[in-house]
Amino acid sequence: MARMATADGTEITTVEQLKQHVGEETRVGDWHLVTQEEINQFADATGDHQWIHVDIERAKNGPFKGTIAHGYWTLSAAGFLSRGGTSTINVRLPSRMGINYGLNRVRFINPVPVGKRIRSRSKLVSVEEVQPGVVQQINEITVEIEGETKPAMVAESITRTYLDSRA
Repeated sequence: MARMATADGTEITTVEQLKQHVGEETRVGDWHLVTQEEINQFADATGDHQWIHVDIERAKNGPFKGTIAHGYWTLSAAGFLSRGGTSTINVRLPSRMGINYGLNRVRFINPVPVGKRIRSRSKLVSVEEVQPGVVQQINEITVEIEGETKPAMVAESITRTYLDSRA
């Protein structure tokens, strides 16, 4: 797993240590300004050019009073939003590889207006060894919008770490 900046220096080197942090918030990302350029690039990449995302003039008179990010852009952004910020734990499991395994319960609760800042928060939901040398983590990822009470998105992210048997 990747090395994370830590708030308190707690270093995790075993699965048992990691399990002790289930239920805890483990990371708060840095704020990121959502730009129209990012949304336009996502629209080009996915072919989703719906006017609420890319037509600035029309969107001014629409339901959101401006363009908004695609829900799937917000989901994708959760990955880069979690790279910065601070973490309460520094995971250093001896591994040869980590993969995104899937998602549970993705909900897009509040639209993300272009020009707003967002960040992610992660909470460790579960840790289990699903087969010898393979550890599965489920993290609840919340993407919040600065100044809003309701988050943009909440999802459970499933990752698997393949431990290095030589360690």
